[in-house]
Amino acid sequence: MLKVGLTGGIGSGKTVVAEVFKTLGIPVFNADNTAKKMMEEDQALKTSIKQVFGEEAYINNQLNKKYIANIVFNDAYQLEVLNSITHPAIIKAAEDWMQQQTAPYCIKEAALLFETGSAANLDYIIGVKAPDSLRIHRVMQRENISRADVLARMNKQISQTIKMKLCNFIIHNDEQHLVIPQIIELHNKLLNQ
Repeated sequence: MLKVGLTGGIGSGKTVVAEVFKTLGIPVFNADNTAKKMMEEDQALKTSIKQVFGEEAYINNQLNKKYIANIVFNDAYQLEVLNSITHPAIIKAAEDWMQQQTAPYCIKEAALLFETGSAANLDYIIGVKAPDSLRIHRVMQRENISRADVLARMNKQISQTIKMKLCNFIIHNDEQHLVIPQIIELHNKLLNQ
């Protein structure tokens, strides 16, 4: 079974692309959703996060996302600390999940495949590419945050240009190209690997 990564910068449309793959019967592991779930349910992770970021990191036993985001997206060191706590657990969860799949291929959707080093364990990487202006607009609408906040998050990831050069395949999600035909073509290629 092939292990395929799906990545792209914030607002590129990774999740939309992942949903199309799911409708084609391909299992998809969403690293962001798993991270959020683990940060709320895994006691060891919660304890580590509270030790570093204080009790304010949780409100009523729920991750205080706004509080954490305000810290880590304004301090590169604190982001690195949070990543060092969460990434190993999420990478292991993805690897365990992939080993249980029986489809011809499965997908790990994650914004930080290259940044975490987890791309090395995958057979192929699909990049989702969109113009920065569209990405900014999407995230501002989706998360109800300012342009400056979106740019701060974008600046914490490697540039889209570099990321796409590292990918084996690219899906253009720019409102100029039809996305579904690109996905179906890629799906057929992966089935024939």
